Amino acid sequence: MRLLVATRNAHKLAEIRGLLPGVEIVGTDAFPDVPDPEETGATFEANATLKAEAWRDATGLPALADDSGLEVEALGGAPGVLSARYAGTHGDTAANNAKLLRALEGVPAERRGARFVCALALALPGGATRTLRGECRGRIVEAGRGAGGFGYDPLFVPEGEALTFGELPAETKARLSHRARAFAEARRAWGLGTH
Repeated sequence: MRLLVATRNAHKLAEIRGLLPGVEIVGTDAFPDVPDPEETGATFEANATLKAEAWRDATGLPALADDSGLEVEALGGAPGVLSARYAGTHGDTAANNAKLLRALEGVPAERRGARFVCALALALPGGATRTLRGECRGRIVEAGRGAGGFGYDPLFVPEGEALTFGELPAETKARLSHRARAFAEARRAWGLGTH
């Protein structure tokens, strides 16, 4: 199967190739003249669907897109779909983490529950689109710990662990993460990556 994955991020493509063995993965860089769709959805599923359908329609290939982020219970689910641009500038990890910690100042440990969410959308030629999600529950610590991972990883301790995603070995994070769980479900429910 040849599958377009709606990302220009080489690291994400490599990770997805590992999560979907046996699938020929094509990134959006193979289509430099096609613009990225604007992510205007109110949910992770809506944004993933927007991206997958836009890329399917532009290329004629089955297209897979993900949208992911962090939801913090004490903040009513924020930063949510705005996770990558929570502090205003897309991808400013330091500013996003600082804003999150400021928003949680004085919030006790038992109210710092959070979850990472990854929604996947698979848009097939002919019009059908399927979605699913993977989640990893945990809590937000009071200060960043560890230099591994990216984004909010140094602030997030997954359930059953004492270390943040920034401190845990990459293999452990890969097994526990919201993205790993979403792709495991995609392999099971959609038959992607099976030999």
